[in-house]
Parts: sequence; structure tokens; C-alpha cells
Amino acid sequence: MSNEQTHPLHATDKIIIDSLIIKEKPEDLDYINLARLISRYANFPGENEFKNDIEKILKFWKITNKELFLKTKKIWSNNFRPSNTNKDLVGSGFDTSN
Repeated sequence: MSNEQTHPLHATDKIIIDSLIIKEKPEDLDYINLARLISRYANFPGENEFKNDIEKILKFWKITNKELFLKTKKIWSNNFRPSNTNKDLVGSGFDTSN
């Protein structure tokens, strides 16, 4: 019996990952999306295909995990706010105090 699980947000996250993996010039929202997906799946028992795709995106964008999170911290600290029409970002606020 496998311990791998399918995440409840698999379907919506698949759409996001598929859009990011072909993005040649990522925008702020793309960096935010990738960072939150990394956080969501880092310790999740399963979704190895997603984890592999995330690594491919990082390589394609030529950015490390650390650089990505520094970049997104800067984006949030510069008053980035997702539009009200982007319901996929609900609950993804980032605490820039620190």
C-alpha cells in the first residue's frame, strides 16, 4: 500500500503548474504562485510529479529556492496585493515583518 496522497487542491494547482512550466518571463504573480506551491508541497506525502515539475520550473527560470523566497518577500514588502478576481490566492498572504 502506498503512502502517497493526492492533495485536495491538485486540480487547481495542476493548472497553475502547467502555466508556470512554460512561462519564459515570469511576473511577480508567477513568482508568488511558485513559492506558495513549494511551501504547500514541501512536506506533503505525495504529489511527486508536482515536486518534480516545481524543480523543472526553478531550473527553467534559473533561480534557486532561496532566491525565489527572497524575491517573493521583496514583492510582498513592496505592497503587492493579489487582485480580488484571483481567488486561487486566498489565504496566501505573506508576513513581511522580520
